[in-house]
Amino acid sequence: MNRLLLLLFLAALPVLLSAQQATDKPRRGEGISTFLERNSRSGQAYYREFLELNRKRLKGKKELLYGVSYVLPPKHGTNSSKGKPGKVRTLHEPLFGKKLDEVKVTGNRLAGACFYVVSGHGGPDPGAIGRVGRHELHEDEYAYDVALRLARNLMAEGAEVRIIIQDKKDGIRNDRYLNNSKRETCMGDPIPLGQVARLQQRCDKINALYAGDRKKYKYCRSIFLHVDSRGKRAQVDVFFYHADGSKYGRRLARNVRDVFEQKYHRHQPGRGFEGSVSARNLYVLNHSTPVALFVELGNIQNSFDQRRFVIADNRQALANWLMEGLVKDYGN
Repeated sequence: MNRLLLLLFLAALPVLLSAQQATDKPRRGEGISTFLERNSRSGQAYYREFLELNRKRLKGKKELLYGVSYVLPPKHGTNSSKGKPGKVRTLHEPLFGKKLDEVKVTGNRLAGACFYVVSGHGGPDPGAIGRVGRHELHEDEYAYDVALRLARNLMAEGAEVRIIIQDKKDGIRNDRYLNNSKRETCMGDPIPLGQVARLQQRCDKINALYAGDRKKYKYCRSIFLHVDSRGKRAQVDVFFYHADGSKYGRRLARNVRDVFEQKYHRHQPGRGFEGSVSARNLYVLNHSTPVALFVELGNIQNSFDQRRFVIADNRQALANWLMEGLVKDYGN
């Protein structure tokens, strides 16, 4: 009888063990660190355990596939055989909104790097305007939301981040149609209406910060985020500009573009990716001192490109992929 019970217990053991394993599917474009943080498993200890538990699913890569279930590490506690996780540094940034203002530094891939994240237009200038039914899509609102998401990603990987254009009220938003406002400032200063004055203001702010940052950080980069406006039929991929003659700007643009191409091949096989890299004679590229990257996220007039902006998960994917491109460039 005892032998029979033992056999039955052993037969049921794999089922019991699998039932105890928590699993989850990543959101579109979500990286491992963000995926674990969303599941309350931040820190290097959880990260290493996750890689070990999902070794067969990851197949040697540190990328998540959309729609695939991954095993989550068991939560650490005082009675856990693995002990307590290492202490995670937490940063506070009110600009991200009340629900996301605490940022856990779960990685160190960008430790020693400093970024100036700049969303286009703002204040009295909404930038390009698209429409979906009765809703107006303002470039400055969608670029700002991606900028905040990117800044948060960079901070979670150990980078120092300067958010140049700011709105103290908005924070990171998950709405499809973002409310339009004129509250944005250039780090607290009112944004001028005149184009040259507006662009020079943000360049002056970056250059003043860079004068001190270059002594503390070995890698400083400016990231300008915009949304293009073309004819409604023009569906475009994300494309990247660098200053003419900038060796490191060109390398940065190519590295980020390469990541986008890889992500498109993985998440939308067969679609192709036509995002380009080119030199452009743009004011902010010529007048900001750090190496700079200018990103056009898509055409706000095109109905297909609009889905890249109005769906919050897609805005997050843009931020995730931009961050991965910056990690690649920094690693080089």
